[in-house]
Amino acid sequence: MARSKTSTVGKARKKKSVPQKRRVPTDDDEYMEGGRYTVSGQFQKKQRMMPGENALKEIRKYQKATDLLIRKLPFARLVKEIQTTITTSEFRWQAAACLALQEAAEAHLVGLFEDSNLCAIHGGRITLQVKDMQLARRIRGQQRE
Repeated sequence: MARSKTSTVGKARKKKSVPQKRRVPTDDDEYMEGGRYTVSGQFQKKQRMMPGENALKEIRKYQKATDLLIRKLPFARLVKEIQTTITTSEFRWQAAACLALQEAAEAHLVGLFEDSNLCAIHGGRITLQVKDMQLARRIRGQQRE
């Protein structure tokens, strides 16, 4: 069988690779994607955290914090919206009343998540699932809504 000549019709030509110029850092763009330039002009990659380290950092941060987790104004709007669905008359809310309600709601939710986390650990898991929340509510004696 005779060999036939290969044609280049319809094929793109290969381009020669040209070496890229090194980027000269400027003062106003100190940080680049995934790293930064040092004073000597060398590119230094951003150090990555170990898996789970960021989560532990967040846990410590929120355990130390004493402030509210939900912002006040959206919570107040939600309270007023729920109040208008329950009653037809217009009520006015004191700031202290909204704050007390928010403190109680956040304390309840944090406690529920703590109990749910214990249920997940008891089940041999570290991921919180819906069934853990349902079990925690059932143990607490709360009715399903």
